[in-house]
Amino acid sequence: MTGVVLGVDIGTSSSKAVLVTLDGSILASAVREHEVSCPQPGWFEMDAGLWWSEFVLLTRELLAGRDVDVTAVGVSGMGPCVAVTDAGGTPLRPAILYGVDVRATAQIRRLEGELGAQDILDRGGSALSTQAAGPKLLWIAENEPETFARVRRLFMPSSWLAHQLTGAYVLDHHSASQCSPMYDTEAHAWYEPWVRAIAPDLELPALQWPGEAAGTVTAEAAAVTGLRVGTPVITGTIDAWSEAVSVGAHRVGDLMLMYGTTLFLINTVAQRRTSPVLWSTVGALPGTRNLAGGMATSGAITAWLRRLAGSPDYTTLLDAAERSGPGARGLLMLPYFAGERTPVADPEARGVIVGLTLEHTAGDLYRAALEATALAVRHNVEFFREAGGQIDRVVAVGGGVRGALWTQIVSDVTGLPQQIPTVTIGASFGAAFLAAGLVAAPSIDVWNPVRAEIMPQPALAASYHRLYGLYRELYTSTASVVHQLGRGG
Repeated sequence: MTGVVLGVDIGTSSSKAVLVTLDGSILASAVREHEVSCPQPGWFEMDAGLWWSEFVLLTRELLAGRDVDVTAVGVSGMGPCVAVTDAGGTPLRPAILYGVDVRATAQIRRLEGELGAQDILDRGGSALSTQAAGPKLLWIAENEPETFARVRRLFMPSSWLAHQLTGAYVLDHHSASQCSPMYDTEAHAWYEPWVRAIAPDLELPALQWPGEAAGTVTAEAAAVTGLRVGTPVITGTIDAWSEAVSVGAHRVGDLMLMYGTTLFLINTVAQRRTSPVLWSTVGALPGTRNLAGGMATSGAITAWLRRLAGSPDYTTLLDAAERSGPGARGLLMLPYFAGERTPVADPEARGVIVGLTLEHTAGDLYRAALEATALAVRHNVEFFREAGGQIDRVVAVGGGVRGALWTQIVSDVTGLPQQIPTVTIGASFGAAFLAAGLVAAPSIDVWNPVRAEIMPQPALAASYHRLYGLYRELYTSTASVVHQLGRGG
């Protein structure tokens, strides 16, 4: 019987699971795709019941017919999310998702006025934004008071899985640091006065580090999953931070780029840094701190373009985008198709495409989309450095790494080389690595060595520098029009 660890990640568009041996070899993997519910424009929700049911299905699929001993379980998931339950742990409404859900803008303004925007930034490290969990809790209180009267517990995908498996009510420090303004990033603790200002009756989860054990698999959970009773389960964390763990990008000076439905950036810094337009968080590993940024859409735009083009395979579109060449034959796009998170912090932003002619093709549009996300990465990187971030090494991970063109464009636009690790499946692998730490002493450099490096092409630097200037100008020159259109006027 082979000793393995199980890693499961609940993502925006799919749940993924992986079985990994204790020396880092992937034995098997499985995926379940799902859709996000969008009951109104700007609202993104998902039932917590789906997270658990997919965990069970994935685990049973991986264990079926395999002579393995799961020695530890790792969990991670999208976030920060707001899944609320009653005192017995029964979900009261669909979970409100992370920064793509922009419903709580009025609550952000209200909390800034009542608590003080600068005080919030000083205590929590980040200004309130659509990424923050606190305003979304307040939105439920103000818009669904009957439901909120029953709210006693707060979960995210990783902590919900840990709860279902072990019965523990815990949350990791990193996830808590994205529950602004309820967590003090200096004290590494909940800030009770502001918790009570938002949710007076909330029972706060105990705080642990992502790789610490939340508990062990109960008999009830074992009966439905096939896991062994008593198997340790980590506390887990938000998927992007688990992705960074999966590629060893938690050393000071590391920048992780996660290419997925959205694009996420995490820079590990030597000491606490704050920025009004980035997120300052506690890291996934004890003693680490991060500056982070995220786009509201990236791979979601390419998926949208693919549907418009009649759903050709991605290889066909990538070949067409490569033939289009740098500059997409005169097209420029703002990739703000669902508002934008950092550094724009504009939930009312929308996608803009300029330069269109009757001669442009789907390949040109696809190239413009890839370049738009690369320009947004450069925009974020400028603010990371302005906030005191140090970028010595860039590591790319996620589904968008396949095919090479997207990562090459990002390196060309930013001027930054990118390391491509051997394993790029992401958060589930990171969760498995953290779980292995409960039963062994794994090294991520052994589990996931670098296999390639993408170097920027100096010949393109000048043209992309010019395009970046136009990109920055395009938002400021169109924002007023876009806002009016978005408001129906």
